[in-house]
Amino acid sequence: MYDHSPAPAVVTARGDIDLATASSLRRQLADALRAHREVVLDLSEVTFMDCVGLGALVQARNQADHSGGRLILRGIGHPVTRLLKLTGLTRHLTGEV
Repeated sequence: MYDHSPAPAVVTARGDIDLATASSLRRQLADALRAHREVVLDLSEVTFMDCVGLGALVQARNQADHSGGRLILRGIGHPVTRLLKLTGLTRHLTGEV
């Protein structure tokens, strides 16, 4: 059971989210989701995302679902939108059809 803070947390991702950086994002999101019921992930400064970065988002979304929390993606630009559409994960990660 998690003891969530009612205040939302904001995690900001910048640059490339790939094999070299995804583990750091994964840790930041996991920590934020343990402490807060709602976590906003700002992706507006992301210039590239590969499948490892996508895996970090899926893992965070699953953690949020499991703990009764919520992961909200904001500032989704072209690099992330394209990957979400190609993988069919747009609805799962953003709630959009």
